[in-house]
Amino acid sequence: MKNIRNILNSRFKRNGNFFMELSKTLGFKPKRIKFYKTAFTHRSMNLKDSKGNAINYERLEFLGDAMLSAVIASHLYLEVPSGDEGYLTKMRSKIVSREHLNELGKDLNLIDLVESKIPPGQFGDNIHGNIFEALIGAIFLDKGYKFCEKFIYKRVIIPYVDIETLEGKVISYKSLLIEWCQKEKKTFGYNVYEDTGNDDVRHFSVKLSIDEKIVAKARATSKKKAEEKASKRAFFAFQSKMSKMI
Repeated sequence: MKNIRNILNSRFKRNGNFFMELSKTLGFKPKRIKFYKTAFTHRSMNLKDSKGNAINYERLEFLGDAMLSAVIASHLYLEVPSGDEGYLTKMRSKIVSREHLNELGKDLNLIDLVESKIPPGQFGDNIHGNIFEALIGAIFLDKGYKFCEKFIYKRVIIPYVDIETLEGKVISYKSLLIEWCQKEKKTFGYNVYEDTGNDDVRHFSVKLSIDEKIVAKARATSKKKAEEKASKRAFFAFQSKMSKMI
């Protein structure tokens, strides 16, 4: 009996702490805590429900992504009546970019609430944005569309969405460079190779060539980051020509 009481007390303390910390982060008290527990459960926990379905944040991430896109699309449609479909799509992409969502997740310190068997230091940056999207999905299921919309306005649109600033924001320098090269009929290539430096973490180096001439070099902890870094350097080298593509 004593062991059962200890288990129940431990579970109550854990859930109680989670509820208090979550309420502090959100600015309101959740009704159905189970949605939020799922939103902060990493797949490494290997949890399943009574029907054998996985319990983790990934399905809520999908739902939250759709909610964010819908609310942001509605805002842009009303805010920029002169914007055509291409403009609105590009602007929405800038707001809900992985980089931006990661920043939002970091600002709210959501990683501190994640339940996982993986040490926090071993997560990639995208965990922050993934959890933020899952949180949006949980809020929608718990509170409904209108409440979820208000939360997105309060946490995303009002503090971060400035149309004029976003118009000059680049989501991916690599995508921008490729688009420019294709439009200008220029050949380009990324020569990526593993860097055998003295770093504790493996690095990759890249040489970016345009029309068979090396225009930028970069080094990072992944091929993707190295390519993006080199593309950014190339962008500033050709900024006067490429800025029209933003």
